[in-house]
Amino acid sequence: MNRSATITRATSETQIELSLGLDGAGVADIDSGIGFLDHMLTALARHGMFDLRLRATGDRHIDDHHTTEDVGIVLGQALAKALGDKAGITRFGHAIVPMDEALAEAAVDLSGRAHLSWRVEFPRDKVGAMDTELFEEFFRALAANARMTLHLTLRSGSNSHHIAEACFKAAARALRMAVAADPRAAGAIPSTKGAL
Repeated sequence: MNRSATITRATSETQIELSLGLDGAGVADIDSGIGFLDHMLTALARHGMFDLRLRATGDRHIDDHHTTEDVGIVLGQALAKALGDKAGITRFGHAIVPMDEALAEAAVDLSGRAHLSWRVEFPRDKVGAMDTELFEEFFRALAANARMTLHLTLRSGSNSHHIAEACFKAAARALRMAVAADPRAAGAIPSTKGAL
């Protein structure tokens, strides 16, 4: 099975092309125009073992909001498309990831229901040139468009770079677990309803 997808999105605010392979080697080729977001998406691909290619341009003369949110939208759409009917997947995933003093927890349910629970606070307004409030916007867009439940909780942390990185790596590891084939499921859809 080829669990991959390519999504293109063009609006008056952004132009994005993204390709995602769920059964990859963690290879990332990322250019969003936002350096720190590129760094985080590279970590997401590597620790999720996804192959991810992204090209994005946007109205960054205004700020980075539209580009960051729209990348989350497109990544979520690609994840949903690549998963198809979700037959045989594990469905749930969780991870607790340290990054020096920061400790982040992620829990995922590929439920078909969109929900983000965000319990993360940053001590600074920016990491590099990126507004830290945009990380919540990215994950909200990702969860909504992948139609998944995602809980992200910061257990500890004082360095904003480390906090962001722990969140992305925890989300990656949780997703890696959730999208993996369940060897005992025999290709069944992991729901008592028979559909996700």
